[in-house]
Amino acid sequence: MRRRPGLSARLKLTLSYAGFLAVAGALLLAVVWGFLLRYVPDNSQGLLGVAPNRYLLVRTFAPAAAVAMAFLLVFGLLGGWLLAGRMLAPLTQITDAARRAGSGSLSHRIRMKGRQDEFRELSDAFDSMLEQLDSHVAEQQRFAANASHELRTPLAISKTLLDVAREDPTRDRGELVERLHAVNARAIDLTEALLLLSRGDRGIVIRESVDLSLVAEEAAETLLPLAEQRRTTLDVTGGPAWTGGSAELLLRMVTNLVQNAVVHNLPAGGTVTVHTEAHGDTNVVRVENTGPPLPPDLVPTLTEPFRRGTDRVRTDEHAGVGLGLAIVHSIVRAHDGTLDLTPRPAGGLLVTVRLPGTPQAA
Repeated sequence: MRRRPGLSARLKLTLSYAGFLAVAGALLLAVVWGFLLRYVPDNSQGLLGVAPNRYLLVRTFAPAAAVAMAFLLVFGLLGGWLLAGRMLAPLTQITDAARRAGSGSLSHRIRMKGRQDEFRELSDAFDSMLEQLDSHVAEQQRFAANASHELRTPLAISKTLLDVAREDPTRDRGELVERLHAVNARAIDLTEALLLLSRGDRGIVIRESVDLSLVAEEAAETLLPLAEQRRTTLDVTGGPAWTGGSAELLLRMVTNLVQNAVVHNLPAGGTVTVHTEAHGDTNVVRVENTGPPLPPDLVPTLTEPFRRGTDRVRTDEHAGVGLGLAIVHSIVRAHDGTLDLTPRPAGGLLVTVRLPGTPQAA
């Protein structure tokens, strides 16, 4: 934004300091005149014939007062300039850091030293903002690179299949169509997951009252055939838990959790438990499943996009795109909630989602 040139903050403070000293000096002279000189006799004999009269005192005092006022003005300008420069030095550091951040350098930190004051608070807040921006930009760059890689894979496979079919006209067209259909379906699923993840990151525009227990029952009913196919017991327990948000996104959140719990389970005889409850102003959705033990260092990476732990990679028909828990994390953040992943000692995972509560709708 273009602005007309004006006085700097340092010059304004300098003029303010000098003006304050000049006004203080003028008030002091006015006090001297008002409470001292006006009581001195104004005659040729003076006070009791020995003290000078008012005329002589004024002639003697006026030049000295003028010199003092000039000294105060010069001292105010010089001292104010130095003092303002010293006081505004932290602001200069913050401005330089802001310019560097504006040019794309988010790794710089001010880390201003000294005792706590307003400038140090501003510096710490600016450093915290830069740290969050740097982390967010790095996450977005990593996500874009991973998304590009994931989207390129099905396209490359489709191109290879088409090249093979073109070079070998006698190849079975039915098999080619089936493989292309599977690759295309995976690309569509990945694109829809990316769009849903982006929607969750943008936040919730329209909020409504949602009962998480009903959402859990709907998700379990949808995934019950999958659980029966994999010989896994799926149970829903708990009571009503009302929260505010998007019913569609919350259903997708619980569905992803339940689907992950069913798929990443024992080959047979596994269990999945979905529990909902309300604790004061907080509502809890807890999804617990059996399964192979998870390394502790693997759990924190499960919510990152396209991060599939070695022990959780699947090659069957339910192979995902690596965005299930990332979408869950995004939806939880959009609803101002928290997501906790805890590996079970006996194997499997315990996922706990905490969301703000809301009064039950009439």
